[in-house]
Amino acid sequence: MTRPIDAADLEELVRAFARGEKTPAPARHASTVVLLRDSPEGPEAYLLRRVKGMAFAGGMHVFPGGSVDPEDATADIAWSGPPAAQWGTWFGASEPLARALVCAAVRETFEECGVLLAGESSDHLLADVSSDEWEAERAALEAREQSLSQLLARRGLVLRADLLRPYAHWITPDIEPKRFDTRFFLAEMPAGQVCRDVGGEADERRWVRVRGAVDQGLTLMPPTHVTLRDLAVYDDVLTALDDPRDILLVAPRMVLDENGKAKLVVPGDRDYPMDSESAPWLA
Repeated sequence: MTRPIDAADLEELVRAFARGEKTPAPARHASTVVLLRDSPEGPEAYLLRRVKGMAFAGGMHVFPGGSVDPEDATADIAWSGPPAAQWGTWFGASEPLARALVCAAVRETFEECGVLLAGESSDHLLADVSSDEWEAERAALEAREQSLSQLLARRGLVLRADLLRPYAHWITPDIEPKRFDTRFFLAEMPAGQVCRDVGGEADERRWVRVRGAVDQGLTLMPPTHVTLRDLAVYDDVLTALDDPRDILLVAPRMVLDENGKAKLVVPGDRDYPMDSESAPWLA
């Protein structure tokens, strides 16, 4: 929530939605990238802790990502890997939206981590992009002084969509005032590049061991918690990347239990509403 809310107010809010007195806020399309690297104890994932007081997920540990920008939908970007139509099939999205989602994934990873999934050709990947020159490029991108397509074209670079893998699709619960319709990607940390402390949205950055990450005292949103838990079964990054998966929409809902207390449920939970009226995405 954008501000603290007590239990009684939350329960009344859930009732108001159930009575049809409130309708969900529109959900903005967004992309999130789970950056992975190998370690002796299995894969590690990169997390940011969002600054407390932010309108969405303040104080929470999250993967890099953010909203799709209109410029992400440009069609003239140099591209290597599965075409946008294939990404659309994986994510259940139109071809233009799928292109924008992939571009947003690459752009947000560069803006928030200083990691750029691009190269001079389809078989080349940039190594070090931590120089002052590249930081100026990243800052200009973050400030919307240039688009990703303009950056790549001027530098003669190709977006490496082949380095990404489709992973999951989550949408923010309907009672939240700020909502996102988010596709999750997996990517291996590029050799020679480093995650840097850039941008102003995070006050802590860390690599966490995926196995046991949910028990490390981190403040995790449900999608982050579930992703770390599910990735813990893999012994290495390559296995996680190559494991085929169907991408199904996960739409958490806030409901009242038998005692009238608000609780968050996901598909598969006993109390999850499964009728098309209360869960219109199932219709």
